Amino acid sequence: MKLSKAFILLITLLFVILGGSIFINLILFNRAQQYYFELNKVRLDPVGLNKYPITPQAITDTNQIRVIFFGDSRAASWTSPNLKGYEFINRGIGSQTSIQNLQRFAAHINSLKPNIMIIQVGVNDLKTIPLFPQRKASIIENCKNNIQQIVEQSKQLDAVIILTTIFPVGEVPLERQPFWSDEVAEAINEVNTYISTLATDRVIILDTFPILADSQGMLLSEYRSDELHLNQDGYAVLNQELVKLLNSVQ
Repeated sequence: MKLSKAFILLITLLFVILGGSIFINLILFNRAQQYYFELNKVRLDPVGLNKYPITPQAITDTNQIRVIFFGDSRAASWTSPNLKGYEFINRGIGSQTSIQNLQRFAAHINSLKPNIMIIQVGVNDLKTIPLFPQRKASIIENCKNNIQQIVEQSKQLDAVIILTTIFPVGEVPLERQPFWSDEVAEAINEVNTYISTLATDRVIILDTFPILADSQGMLLSEYRSDELHLNQDGYAVLNQELVKLLNSVQ
């Protein structure tokens, strides 16, 4: 029996829909599995104290300036510039919110006696707003307060602080769109405006948007590894500005 073209087209369309559905469900399953593992890892060590040793890291050269990257995954992935006379230590932890960073600050930073702190934190707070829209105001306010307290604790160590604005975000993939909204970018802009008010003679604001964002305020595609994270080209262009700042505070 010869099948009509319309029937063949219908069968083909059904297979395409079925295949697309399976593909989307696999993506969602992998995402859910990732979050499940992250959730249980956090339950075992809520602020990540076991990520880094608590004992001091010896200063091998007293003539070197000790610089610490501190914050979330965006800090953890920051490749330090090749700069003579500086010792770079990274104390970033992926997926952490500002309150987690604040709660582990003393354990992970105090004994290191930093000369300069580079702080990048906040996006993991603000990306939860679409999940808890009724808590938007408190999420933003808590994020501001936690960043301010991290800065104050850094000041108590007599460190110069390079406080970066929260990096811009990129295009959000399909599987994440149900849990995202334009309010995330709006909240980032609000917190970044607050961050700019924290500038003093010992708190330098590194505004990342003129470096990383396009005219719409989105993370430039050439600098992104995904919607939240930079690739090495992104960090390389950030380091060009960072080196200027480090040289200016010697």
